[in-house]
This record gives sequence, structure tokens and C-alpha cells, in this order.
Amino acid sequence: MNRIVAIIVTFNRKELLKEAIDALCHQTVQKFDIMIVDNASTDGTKEYISDYLESERICYFNTGANIGGAGGFHFGMKKAFIKNYDYVWLMDDDTIVDHDCLENLLNAKDILCDQFSFLSSYVYWMDGSPCVMNFQRAFEYDWIKSQQQLKEGIIPIKTGTFVSAFINMRVAKKVGLPIKEFFIWSDDTEYTYRLSQEMPAYFVAKSQVLHKMKFNMSADIVSCDKNRIDRYSIAVRNRFYIAKKYGARSLLTFHSQFIKNFIRILKKADNYKAKRCLSLVKGYMKGLFFSPQIEKEI
Repeated sequence: MNRIVAIIVTFNRKELLKEAIDALCHQTVQKFDIMIVDNASTDGTKEYISDYLESERICYFNTGANIGGAGGFHFGMKKAFIKNYDYVWLMDDDTIVDHDCLENLLNAKDILCDQFSFLSSYVYWMDGSPCVMNFQRAFEYDWIKSQQQLKEGIIPIKTGTFVSAFINMRVAKKVGLPIKEFFIWSDDTEYTYRLSQEMPAYFVAKSQVLHKMKFNMSADIVSCDKNRIDRYSIAVRNRFYIAKKYGARSLLTFHSQFIKNFIRILKKADNYKAKRCLSLVKGYMKGLFFSPQIEKEI
């Protein structure tokens, strides 16, 4: 039997976490474990979900500090490596999986004869519309040669997000772990692209999840709340790292978007224009010297 573990990274959202665990416990396929990675929540998370932790298939780890989503997924995957799981299924604590989500991922796995690096679910928002923060980037697709996959809604992709990412650990062992130093933003893009370069990855349309975000929008320096402006520098830093990693064309695209964001702030931002521009500059300066190492030796 293949050994599967669902990894949920959480921080101070105990009600959503409980809902996420409950959805996992009602999957049509139940032969998998659940790992809770708690980034040192202060809202009584462990006590709130204590009934679930009595199950032998559910384990809980406290990281001891808020190491961000990137650090949490790095932590969880490292535990999964040590425990010799064959597949990990990554998600945030506000990811509510449909009852047949895993069943459809496993069907895709069989259709693909296990020749994939990761599978990515369709993510929708609370009103049923696509979740704009959780889209996949697709490769050019050979529609003629891939009729069976097409009929099943299985499409090759370059990148996905960690909102229902089903990862083949056989491939993960080759590319290493997510970069914990990213903290938040783009850690999933960098990691899933790394995986897809090693072996093809696929979007699975029949596997669906609800992402219970407050607003259906992506992080945008022009419109983000004032309390998140400073944090946006992390996004710039991480994207700069990715651009440096993949050569001149990627760097050109990054710098073009960097300049466009300055112009957009000056033209469209309703407030805190100087603070938003400063956040871009801080992120850029950090990105010049940001060079975290990929951990491969487990």
C-alpha cells in the first residue's frame, strides 16, 4: 500500500483548522494520515483540536516559533521524509477539501502510471468562483496525443500552489525541500517549478477544494491593507531570487514588473504611496543578497 500523509500548516486559525481536519476525515478514501504543523499558535489550537489528536492517524507538531508557511511546509515535508511516506498532500489551514478530492487525485495518479512530480487541485472561493490566488501555470499542451488525460481533466502544468498539492516523494527526494527562508509568498511557485523540471506535473480538474480566504484576490502592493505593505517586501525579495535562478529572461521579466508596480502605485494607489514604493525598494535590496540553500540531504 502507498503511504500518504496530508500536511496542514496552521497559525492562530483554530476554527478553520478544525473545519479542514473534519473535511479530511470525511474523504471517500480514508487510507492516509494527517499531520498538523502548528507555527506556535497562541490561540489554544492544540486544545481546540484535542479530540482529533486521539486518533492514531493524526499527529501534531509545534514548530516552536512562527516560521511562516514556507517554514511550516519545509518542517512537515522533512518529517514525512523521515517517516518514509510515498506521497504528501500539502494544504493551508483554510483549505476545505471536497469529499472526493483525494479519490480524484489517486485516480489521476493511476492514469498517469505514477509518472508525475505533483498533482494540483482546482481551487474555488466561497461564492463558487475560481480562487485567483491559486491558479496553475500550464505548459503548451499536445491535445491530440493526450486524449485520455484530457477527457479526465488532467493537464500538464509548470507550477501550482500549496493549496492541495499532491507530491510524489520519489521526485521530492531528488529536488529537496521547500525553501524555509522564503517565509511566505512564492515558496510554492519556486518549489513546484523545481518539481516539474524533474518530472511532469499536472492539474486535476475533478479534484476540487474550497479556499476560505476573506477576499478573493491575490496579494497586490497597490491595493493591500496598510498593515501588509511592509510584508510585501518579502514577496519582492523571493521573486527576485527566483528570477536570478532562472537566467536573463526571467530577470528581464522581473525588472519589467518591478518598474510597472512603481508606476501602478503612483497612478492607482489610494493611500500610502511612499510606503508602498519603499516596500518595493526594501524587497529589491534584500533580493540582491538573498541566496538561501536548498536542503537536499535529509
